[in-house]
Amino acid sequence: MKRIVTFLIAIMMITTTNGQILTERQKGLAACACLMAQGNLERLEPAVRQALDNGVTVNELKEAFSQLYAYTGFPRSLNALGMLSKVLEHKQPHWQEGKPWTRPAEWDDARRAYELGTKNQTQLSGQPFDYIFCPQDDYYLKSHLFGDIFAGDQLTAADREIVTVAALSGLDGVNPQLAAHKRGAVNMGNKQELVDELCAWLNNEGYTLRSPWPKGEPNTAYAQYFIGNSYLAPMDGGIANVTFEPRCRNNWHIHHKQVQVLVCVSGRGWYQEWGKEAVEMTPGTIIAIPAEVKHWHGAARDSWFQHLTYHKDVQPDASNEWLEPVTDEVYNKLK
Repeated sequence: MKRIVTFLIAIMMITTTNGQILTERQKGLAACACLMAQGNLERLEPAVRQALDNGVTVNELKEAFSQLYAYTGFPRSLNALGMLSKVLEHKQPHWQEGKPWTRPAEWDDARRAYELGTKNQTQLSGQPFDYIFCPQDDYYLKSHLFGDIFAGDQLTAADREIVTVAALSGLDGVNPQLAAHKRGAVNMGNKQELVDELCAWLNNEGYTLRSPWPKGEPNTAYAQYFIGNSYLAPMDGGIANVTFEPRCRNNWHIHHKQVQVLVCVSGRGWYQEWGKEAVEMTPGTIIAIPAEVKHWHGAARDSWFQHLTYHKDVQPDASNEWLEPVTDEVYNKLK
């Protein structure tokens, strides 16, 4: 068992450096796009406020949320715009409206929109792209998405791809499109280093879960003892990987006649013993929980969290005792 844990920790401690090319404005656009794609309105509201604080204009957010209907559907686009409208009910003096919106000329000339779309799609793809298999979608892509939508002047082509990559990063089942737009983001004017940093930043800040560790299946057997959604991936050697979505945590509980070991492998979370201050968990953090100690563990409010867990020093008649939930009052005090 010690060899397994040592090997796992060695893997976890391999790190890469980022050039920190992303601006705070670009981070604001990316965070809002990713949360909008996920339909996470609870986290979107403060993200919109922060984006406006960091220089994203109101009209840029309108353009981003409108564009993303093509990738995430009208319901989430309209919900995000509704959230923006709600935030603006308490508009701050330093928030910028941005350049006035003007109706693109391409909207009144179908041929002109198609030609613009063909040009944009070719640049993004790095070569001419014709979807012969389905002429309908080929026309929609060229005329509407890369024509009508890209004709707006609130966002640059480079910004549009930051928004698109961030949105697709927050969705499941769109890996081919995400890979294509990562390449397209470079073709539309972003540095490769910036695209790499963008994806790493979204993961590190808990907007997405991009981890080499398996997410597993919904932890339905223990869902009654959790606030929020968790996922369980059994591994060899009696180890299990548990994944927590942001804000997810388990109830207070006690391991009788056994020691539980937690090894954080991704994201950021918390561990707390009854009557003590909470301990932050980041990749590489290892906690051995003594038997008979009341405690809980779970994700930070703004990050996914994964930890490996196993038991040692297991005595006869060992058991787990599940207790009361960790209240919002306790959880929200954690910074």
